[in-house]
Amino acid sequence: MKQNIKEKQMISLTSKLDKVNDNFTVYMYDNGFMLEISGKEADEWKTAKILCANTEELIDLIKEASAMERD
Repeated sequence: MKQNIKEKQMISLTSKLDKVNDNFTVYMYDNGFMLEISGKEADEWKTAKILCANTEELIDLIKEASAMERD
């Protein structure tokens, strides 16, 4: 059985940032969502932009962000 192309693993926030700021932005698109959040990785400021195909993926990212250390 072939894996559906749409069944991709979502990128985790912890793979992009070590610490997060206390706010983030959610963008709604016709085909999904994007979470934009800033923070630090190795003491350098970075902004992560992660696309989500559905609200479940978006909620998982928000839960992950709320559990991370804040800067």
